[in-house]
Amino acid sequence: MEFQKYIENQVFSPKLIAFALRTTQSEIADTLGLNRDALLRTSRIRAVKSQTRLRQMVEILNRVETATGSPLAAYAWFRAEPLPGFGGATPDQLLREGRTDEVHAHLERIMSGGYA
Repeated sequence: MEFQKYIENQVFSPKLIAFALRTTQSEIADTLGLNRDALLRTSRIRAVKSQTRLRQMVEILNRVETATGSPLAAYAWFRAEPLPGFGGATPDQLLREGRTDEVHAHLERIMSGGYA
């Protein structure tokens, strides 16, 4: 997922991201632990929390896309794959808890040939 494809008017566009992932903006909001208005109302899309979570999700999807083969498969992994060592929490759950750095560290370990 190339960042520039998902930026519109200098912010991450939930509409463009949802279209690329063949889902809805409401589902993206739910996945990120945001109120659906956070990604549907123009005034709230620019909020720091909304933009931070969108960016974090796109960063993670970008990292796993090469391993999963497509943005859709990366999104499915993000929402459904329980990570070993995190009590079965999925990457989206960890992102909602503010533990994105731990997801990145986990991916770094795996991608460098380590174990989960």
